[in-house]
Parts: sequence; C-alpha cells; structure tokens
Amino acid sequence: MDNNYKIIAVDFDGTLCYSNWPELGNPNTRLISYLLKEKAAGNKIILWTCRAGKALSDATAWCHEQGLTFDAVNDNLPEIVELYGNNSRKITCDIYIDDRSVFIDSKGNMSGAAI
Repeated sequence: MDNNYKIIAVDFDGTLCYSNWPELGNPNTRLISYLLKEKAAGNKIILWTCRAGKALSDATAWCHEQGLTFDAVNDNLPEIVELYGNNSRKITCDIYIDDRSVFIDSKGNMSGAAI
C-alpha cells in the first residue's frame, strides 16, 4: 500500500471509554489526545467496536462530544476495499488499539493487557 498515512483502528468499550456496556463512562483522555494528534497529522482513524444499533449511535455521539471523528466505523476505508478488491471482515490497519489486545513476538513471547 503506497500511502503517506497510518490507519489506526480503536475499540470503544474499555479503550476509548471506561464503561460497562451498554452504558457510557469516562473518557480515556490520554488515548483521545493521542488520536486527535494522529488525526491532525493526517492519519486515519477507524472506530472498531462490537456495538451496533443505538449502542453504536450513542458511542459515536459520545466520541464526537470528545472531539473525535472517524474515517470509518466498523468498516474498512474505501481505498483499502479498492486495493484488495473486497471488504474483508478483518479491519486493515497499521495499529490496533484495544483493551484486550495481546502481542506475540517472533519467539512466541506474549504480552498485553490480557496476559
């Protein structure tokens, strides 16, 4: 992919928002500040959450109140769909941010919030 920006996918519950689904909670201000800086630098942000329907509408409205806008919500960017000729269920991005993420390095070592 030949672009000059990063694609960042971010989860909502427990990541952007300290909440107990389906309620909305307090903002993760450190993460929101990071995402606002990345967006201002020209990078693209995808909201990637299990929320749907009213719960998703509430979450996106909450994000807008925090100053966050997204290039896509629960979907790949149009340029990614065009590049690969399909819209995979897996989000294509450079960085995934999630409270339940785990990283496994080339030696099999695992780290992350869930470990």
